[in-house]
Amino acid sequence: MRPIAGGTCSICGERLLSPYAFLAEAEARCGLCRRLEPPFVKAVAYGSYEGGLRELIHILKYGQVRPAANVLGRMLSEVMAGLESAFGPGTVVVVPVPLHVRRLRQRGFNHSELIARAALKLGPTGDRLVLNAKILERHRDTQSQTDLTRHQRRENIRGAFVVANPEALSGREVLVVDDVFTTGTTVSSVPGYCFGPAHLKFG
Repeated sequence: MRPIAGGTCSICGERLLSPYAFLAEAEARCGLCRRLEPPFVKAVAYGSYEGGLRELIHILKYGQVRPAANVLGRMLSEVMAGLESAFGPGTVVVVPVPLHVRRLRQRGFNHSELIARAALKLGPTGDRLVLNAKILERHRDTQSQTDLTRHQRRENIRGAFVVANPEALSGREVLVVDDVFTTGTTVSSVPGYCFGPAHLKFG
């Protein structure tokens, strides 16, 4: 399992297949982010959702092999280290995307939270990044996003998340952690509908 190689969009992290994706100021953006800027500042991923990485995520989520979270956390810590220069001097709140209470009971744990905890434990970020797994709640149990179109994903996830204590995020930068980033719909829904435009957002 290797990190994504080659040019990627500076906003959503999507692989760039065309040299025309580069703007005059040498900031690379995919066609979608050039047309419609997402409500987060930057999205990054360790690798493509395929092969061994896909299997590792499935082992954690569906096989309930919790030690797999440590391996994924190590990968995430490498990604987080690359974001250090993008954050301001203050504390960054790390928010794992929550599961609905019904799905949490079935699985017994939130895989995104386990990955985030492992990343903070294994990474070199020190005390700047602080996990808050209770600030965001999932009030609606949505269907899997895997086989949905971009429009269907947006409608499926709309209004699913609520911030339990908005004051705790006042003036803070937020790092949202999810296991899979496909079209950015989930991450866009989280900050776009919950945190508001006053926060610097990463996914």
